[in-house]
Amino acid sequence: MNRIETSLPGVCLLQPRLFSDSRGFFLESYHRDKFAALGIADTFVQDNHSRSTRGVLRGLHYQLRHPQAKLCRVIEGEVLDVAVDVRLGSPTFGKSASVLLTAQNHAQIYIPAGFAHAFLVLSDSAQFLYKCSDFYDPADEHGILWNDLALNIPWGLSDPILSEKDRKNIPLAQVSPGLLPRYQP
Repeated sequence: MNRIETSLPGVCLLQPRLFSDSRGFFLESYHRDKFAALGIADTFVQDNHSRSTRGVLRGLHYQLRHPQAKLCRVIEGEVLDVAVDVRLGSPTFGKSASVLLTAQNHAQIYIPAGFAHAFLVLSDSAQFLYKCSDFYDPADEHGILWNDLALNIPWGLSDPILSEKDRKNIPLAQVSPGLLPRYQP
């Protein structure tokens, strides 16, 4: 497994070692000890799997009382995956990092707790898998407006398919400080 840093400290791209031959391929997508050696020591407690069609944008989501680190990958199609630092007091507060995750590149993104997360489906469909370090709590979920001008995220489209919940998200500057995680160096 190779760790590649992004523009946000702590958010990284992970490239697994791929073994392929005429039968197909094999890769190890998660190994606790190898991840710990790369500086990722979270205990993952929940796995999620979504399938979405082209133009679907899910996010930007985070949990406050039950923050979740996430380990994300795509097994069908391709997505633009985005992390935004929403930790008050962080030197990179309001900054984002984006990576292309595809079934062909087998890359994964690790997003620490305290970051908002979203992805946009770029292919006809995509299957997206992700591990979480805490359980999903709908009462604790918060969201940031996907096209917040201050975040300047290069989505590459202006009219994604959004859930009703995500349509109601607000810009980061309008989120009450009490509803944002705190940076802890």
